Amino acid sequence: MRWKRTLNVVDSHCEGEIGRVITGGVGQVPGQTMFDKKLWLESNLDEIRKLVLFEPRGAVWHNANIILPSNHPEAAMGYVILETTEYPAMSGSNTICVATVLLETGILPMVEPVTELVLEAPAGLIRLRCECRDGKVLSVRLVNQPAFCYHRDAMVEVAGLGSVRMDVAYGGMTYAMVEAADLGFAIEPHEARDLCDLGQRLKAAAVEQLPVAYPGNPDMPGITNTEFMGPLRRENGRLVARNTVVVSPGRCDRSPCGTGSSARLALMHARGEIKPGETFIHESITGSRFTCQIDGLTRLAQYDAVIPAIAGQAWITGLYQMGLDPTDPYPQGFTLADTWFDG
Repeated sequence: MRWKRTLNVVDSHCEGEIGRVITGGVGQVPGQTMFDKKLWLESNLDEIRKLVLFEPRGAVWHNANIILPSNHPEAAMGYVILETTEYPAMSGSNTICVATVLLETGILPMVEPVTELVLEAPAGLIRLRCECRDGKVLSVRLVNQPAFCYHRDAMVEVAGLGSVRMDVAYGGMTYAMVEAADLGFAIEPHEARDLCDLGQRLKAAAVEQLPVAYPGNPDMPGITNTEFMGPLRRENGRLVARNTVVVSPGRCDRSPCGTGSSARLALMHARGEIKPGETFIHESITGSRFTCQIDGLTRLAQYDAVIPAIAGQAWITGLYQMGLDPTDPYPQGFTLADTWFDG
């Protein structure tokens, strides 16, 4: 074997959303925090993200995570999240995949029936409660960093549509959020392509017209995704709603989206639709569900914020080594506009 690079990879998905976990082969990554390491990878070793996520080894609906030692005394491990167009500060589905892989492969010890775990994401410390039985992680409940609203009921001009009512909220990533019904959508699988096409246009308009700046961190990305929100309803005494997040470069999140769920909790609380401790079931376009709650209230600089908690499950689907032959003509992969929508 004459591979130029070898990566140890565990494939997994969280409620339908693929989250590969790279457990070895990256080497040392400089930086005191995971956010520092994220910035370093983005500037100096982005070929790993492209190798793993771009074709012919990846696909537009793939995500990945690099497991790294954390310097934080409370964290058992750290991780950097890789997506097809960015390095997000946080991702709920990816975090659930990471925790599941760490425990089920024995990288970190599993304690049954509950393993309490602290991991460091680029967004900060994430506290997890993992329900486990017979070596399997049955549920991961993560407590996210604070989520808050940047803009409420803003009117954004979108070419071909006119004025569109929009909210902007941060939940680990920053979302342009719209009511699906306002735009004629029920958030059904057959609508996915149209949702993606419009979602990219809405995001571009929001970026241009609704400036955001994360308090205290100018390197935090601005609006990068669009969230279509279905109507709230009551089901067995719990709040339930459907959603889909359009992830750049233009595809639907297969899971209910953890950071999108966090952003929606912040918006729901600002609207007076949910109280701390009340259960909210967030459903994806594929029908999978996250169980969500507000664990507390806080402030982040000038913003009222909520502390979101999101619970879901992940499944390991494969373990393998990914290699790069030095003669491979696609060391950093490639993308085609037939699936890698670039509108």
